[in-house]
Amino acid sequence: MAQQILPPSESWRLIDAWLETHVAADFALLNPPATADEIRHAERILGTPMPGDLAESLQCHNGVSTWATILPEQSPLAVSGIVEHWQTCMTVAVENDSLTARPWDEEPWWHRLWVPWAESADGATQVIDLRPGPENRRLGWAGHSGGGDFTDSWPDLASLLHTVAQALHEGGGVRRLHPYLTTQGGMWWDEEGCFELNGDPLRAAPVGLS
Repeated sequence: MAQQILPPSESWRLIDAWLETHVAADFALLNPPATADEIRHAERILGTPMPGDLAESLQCHNGVSTWATILPEQSPLAVSGIVEHWQTCMTVAVENDSLTARPWDEEPWWHRLWVPWAESADGATQVIDLRPGPENRRLGWAGHSGGGDFTDSWPDLASLLHTVAQALHEGGGVRRLHPYLTTQGGMWWDEEGCFELNGDPLRAAPVGLS
């Protein structure tokens, strides 16, 4: 039987509770909810409705106030950041003929139906693919020198957030990454068996709220 995926609002409720208990400073970096007007304004600029799980996530937290390692590989963008990044990538892609895949790439550098929702530490953007088809709403990466990368993509944002909440409350990892706490009381995700970060010790994050 397929696992039932929690809606983003329930996953965020669990993530929030864990963060507030164990890494209050990181929890404080999460922004308040986005308003319905902010989301509708963004949709008019993007020319497409927000995917339901992204809209629900934004109505929990409108991104973060500064880049953070609350999630394994991605720092969520605010609505304004989503719009700004999409507009910038569209401009660059149009100017450089990067909206179509080159012969050596499976994906274009950018597509107008990619909605950027988060950024990685190296500046790549995690996008939600809204192109029609069976893989609609999958997550992938864009912003590198080549085409977009949907290798080992998540089927949707809800699945990613569910897995993060599950790792924090039940143990285990998010694919190859596991949660840790730094000596400064912050959160970090790394491979299993990691004991230090930049020379400072790491300790495995506690499971659950105890």
